[in-house]
Order: sequence, then C-alpha cells, then structure tokens
Amino acid sequence: MLFSKRNGNSGIAPYTSAFNLSQVQVYADNSGEGSVIMDSAAALVQGLWQATDLQNTTLANGSTIISPLGGYQYVPINSVSPNEDITLDSTDQCKAFTTHTTTVYNSSIFQAKQEEAASFFSELSPYVGGRSLELDNMWNIYDYMNVQSIHNTTFAAALPSEYLAQARDLVDWQQYQVFTDPSFDGIGNIGFRTMLPGILNSFKQFQNASTGLKLSYYAISYKPFLGLFNMTGIVNDGQVPQAVVDYAGTTVFELRQPSSGSEPTVRLLFKNGTAATEYSPVTMSFSGWNGAQSGTDVPLSTFVSAFAPAAINSTLDWCQACGTTTERGCAVALAAAAETASSGGHQKISKVGAGFLGAGLTAAVFLMALGVLAFLGVLTVGGRRWRRKRAASGSKEKIRSASGGDVELHSEANSLSKV
Repeated sequence: MLFSKRNGNSGIAPYTSAFNLSQVQVYADNSGEGSVIMDSAAALVQGLWQATDLQNTTLANGSTIISPLGGYQYVPINSVSPNEDITLDSTDQCKAFTTHTTTVYNSSIFQAKQEEAASFFSELSPYVGGRSLELDNMWNIYDYMNVQSIHNTTFAAALPSEYLAQARDLVDWQQYQVFTDPSFDGIGNIGFRTMLPGILNSFKQFQNASTGLKLSYYAISYKPFLGLFNMTGIVNDGQVPQAVVDYAGTTVFELRQPSSGSEPTVRLLFKNGTAATEYSPVTMSFSGWNGAQSGTDVPLSTFVSAFAPAAINSTLDWCQACGTTTERGCAVALAAAAETASSGGHQKISKVGAGFLGAGLTAAVFLMALGVLAFLGVLTVGGRRWRRKRAASGSKEKIRSASGGDVELHSEANSLSKV
C-alpha cells in the first residue's frame, strides 16, 4: 500500500532505493512516555528504508563514499514536545480532563465495576509487586503483570493462566472510560479532538496534486485513538473493541476519489495488531451519518461538518476547554487573547510567547511542511507498546502509559484512487 503506483505515477521510494526526503515526513510524540515512542518511530522507518549502497556521495576526486553501517539511511524524525505543542498529548495538565477522570472514578458504574472485581483483586496480591489493588490503578497493575509475564520466567510460571486475561479485560474497560466521553465534543475525547485540525487540514491538502510528498507518519500514544474509536462510532456495534489495541494495531483513514468523479469520500479501516492479516473496513456512525444504512464511505463534506465543530484548533482553545490558566503556555496565550480583545486588534507577542503557543501554530507549520498530499490519503493510528513502570510500589499513576502508537498520512502524488 505504501509503495504502490496509480495511474502511472511513481509511489513512495521502496526500501531497495535511497530515501527521498521530499516524499516523507515523520513526527513522534516526545511527551512523558520515556523514549519508547521515539524508538518505535525510529524502528519503523529503519525497516521501511533499509541500508543500501545507494546512500552515497561522490567526492571531487572521483571516489564514492557510502554512508556508515553499510549505507544506513538517516530518516529525520521530528520530535513533538508537549512544552511547545499540545496536539499529540492533550490530556496532561488539562484541569477539565482531571475533573473528568475524577467524575469517572466516582460514578456508580465505576463503583459497581470495582465491587465486581473485588474478589479477583483479593487473589492478586502476590502478583502485583506491592501495587495498590484498586480499579483506578488498573493500568499499573496490568502493566506490571504483563511485563513480568513476558520477561520473568519465575513469575510467568507462578501466575494462574487466566489472571492476565482478566486483568486485561479490566484495564481495557478502565482506560476506555477515562479516555473517551459520552458527549461527542466532551473533554474525555480531547486526545483525538486536538488532532482533528491536522486531520481535516490534511484531507484538504490531499486534494491538491502539486506536492511530491507521499507519506506523513505520526508515532503517538494509544490515547488519541480511543477518542477516535468513540467519536466515529465504530465501537457501537462491536466492530472494534472498547479497548487499547494490540501491539502494532492500526486504524486507517483513506480519502478516496470515486471513479464517477463525484465528491471524495472518507473510509476508515482497522487492523488489530500483527495477528490480523489485512485491514478491514469499518462502518462509521455519528451525527449526520448512519453507516448501517449508508455504508462505509462517508462524503468528505459530511465528515468535515460533523467533526470540525469538535476540533480544538489552537493552544488558546485548549486552555479555555481545559480551564488551564498557566501551564503549557496558557498564561501567554490567555494574556495575548485578552490584550487583543481589549485593543480590538491583533496583538503581537514576544518570541518566547510565540514559542509556547503550541497546538494551532505548530500543527499548522507541521501541516504546511507536510506539503500537499494527493487525492488518496491514509491516516494510520496504532502500534502500542507496554513497558515496565519504574514508579514506587503503591503508585497510583492512573493515566500515564508506555504505550506507543503510529499515525500515518499517506498519499499517491498526482493520482486518484478509483473505487
């Protein structure tokens, strides 16, 4: 898919050729997940563009020098820091999201689930490394059990066979409650809502055939696409589980041009890890679109009309939605907005302030750097990782994870996908 040709136009340079910088952009969430997401992005691009003796340069004396390590290809990865851009990590320091999490934990449905799990928790003490046995700490419980079962032979032999699966069911339920929202534009969906401006703008760019860019790849945590699953309605009838995806799980948005020449359509596909052999189309359902009646391909205008109002388009929007006043550049953004409002015009801000505006500005710059993608575009999200937590025993870090995920924007330049 990434390297196909359509209508006689060249696709992305294959792994047997030299990496073409003009065709690819790579971004990775560099927030509080350690280096796991950056490492995941590096591993993926290393596999896509392998070492080749074509990665060389000819000197003035006529000699040819091949890159180190047998022609290793250095694919640039743009690190997205949460101190400068809230697009890929929008839950941290969001006060409204913290309130949402507390509300979830205090809800009757959560308390009922806690009581339901009580007997299971009473048997888990020998297998959690001293961690607090409460449902709101389920991520740390499962993360410890999963890592130990993979790497610790003694632990794996002692752990009852059904315990890990039971813990996985609980963590899937708990994480989905936290990182989604019953309301389409609710704060629980903020992980995906801050990515929407980039996605919608990319759809617009896909329709301009003047670029040479073929692929934009995002490596992110799993949190944003839990919101994606929720907002697109693909979990409503069980097509996709209300759960953290398996290793290397991905979702794909395709912007397709019908052969009839009518309006482009958006199609969503899902592949849950390496156990699945191919991507399967899933049917979206949201306000203005009933996929069960109308099918998998949503007219682009319908998709945009539904999702654009829920998008968080700037750091200022994020600060206001979160009720955050100082952290992550909000002091600068809110002060600039207040001064602009009082002056009735556009207020200039300092270079330092500009550096903290983040989401809207940085995302816009990224997307302009992406260039203009062609009519066929793909957004892929997924590929999570689990890793050992290093928090002290009894830690109640409830919403942090070491999961990594991938997002790709893909296009065939100057071509249309006929469907």
